[in-house]
Amino acid sequence: MFPLTARSSNPLRGSVQVPGDKSISHRALMVGALAVGETVVNGLLEGEDVLRTAAALRMLGAEVERAADGAWHIWGRGVGGLSEPDDVLDMGNAGTAARLLMGVLASHPMNAVLSGDASLRRRPMARVAGPLHEMGAEIAGRAGCRLPLLVRGTGDAMPIHYRLPVPSAQVKSAILLAGLNAPGTTTVVEPVPTRDHTELMLRHFGAQVQVESDTHGRAISLIGQPELAGRAIRVPADPSSAAFPLVAALIVPGSQVRLRGVGLNPHRIGLLTTLEEMGAHIRIENRRVEAGEPVGDLAVAAGCLRGVQVPAARAPSMIDEYPILAVAAAVAEGPTAMRGLAELRVKESDRLAAVARGLAACGVDVEESEDSLTVRGTGARPRGGASIESALDHRIAMSFLVLGLVAERPVTIDDGSPIETSFPGFAALMGELGAEMTGDDPSRAPDG
Repeated sequence: MFPLTARSSNPLRGSVQVPGDKSISHRALMVGALAVGETVVNGLLEGEDVLRTAAALRMLGAEVERAADGAWHIWGRGVGGLSEPDDVLDMGNAGTAARLLMGVLASHPMNAVLSGDASLRRRPMARVAGPLHEMGAEIAGRAGCRLPLLVRGTGDAMPIHYRLPVPSAQVKSAILLAGLNAPGTTTVVEPVPTRDHTELMLRHFGAQVQVESDTHGRAISLIGQPELAGRAIRVPADPSSAAFPLVAALIVPGSQVRLRGVGLNPHRIGLLTTLEEMGAHIRIENRRVEAGEPVGDLAVAAGCLRGVQVPAARAPSMIDEYPILAVAAAVAEGPTAMRGLAELRVKESDRLAAVARGLAACGVDVEESEDSLTVRGTGARPRGGASIESALDHRIAMSFLVLGLVAERPVTIDDGSPIETSFPGFAALMGELGAEMTGDDPSRAPDG
């Protein structure tokens, strides 16, 4: 454990690129392992979560190596070609990786055990296990379908037509990945569109994926048993990680920051939409498409924000960004009401409760319900002066460090180590922009 403290900052200035997109990095490694030939990935997020995925795929028989120039090379085994691991697949804190790997394993005739750290072992996996069971896999775990899980895959997976009971890109992706090794067509219907990185990635590797939308939702259909071919991929900067310097630049007076190469997938930009409704000065420049994903540079300038109503329908496009949105709301003029947040209670921590508790400790007027959060900003700097429990949650830790940059008194988080799972070098990057964060952050340690 190492504490970190953020203090009131001078204006933030500079141009930086945050680490690669975590969601896309997981998928690039997994689909590369299921392809034939070599896949080369540049810009891969080298955080702990993604490194766990790489280690698990090596145990499943894929060759995964990092070259001296920073590029990652994957030599895949083909669809259905992975082999049974000799040991437990330890996913650490990587919930996305665990759920997606359940899908990969479900249509391989092997036994595999998935486990993780204390936080991941508390997170429910039943929503993923249910449809995979319909496809022929057997999944057994602790009460509530929690890790450690035994996945007994099948070599005769059945394609299914599955309607998601609640929007979830992870459940959708697990089904599609299992459907790769099932004959016929696997279809997932989602009531509200969620991030579509898996669909775009599978198409990039040569799979046939069709998407149709109507009044009943969005149907994604995959034709099974394709021969995927290795590809080159450049991973864009993670918009969920970019959210932290982005909001910091908006709320620290006088700041002007440029964030380069940020992923702008339409299913991931709910935060940008909300911040613009709050009056944020954000300009998108140098738009382009890389490996099927839209990308651009964000030019951000500080200014006054106002409270808004955030509709529940927007939650799937910004579910990971509500903690940092709540920080922006704490500085805005007037109330910001966020609804449809029940999913936050089953993340790395109960994020809804953690955000409400931390804001209250910093002197912010906040009201929490079962699936909503209302933050009543005054347009003035929050009091701060609190010590926040990160609860092994990287987004809680980074959000309150950003709050500390504008608060009247310093804000300390008890443990900055979870940040390394998704945003290695966070404090150092913020320091490049002029933020004052101090502590025993290993990303600041000298070489040697």
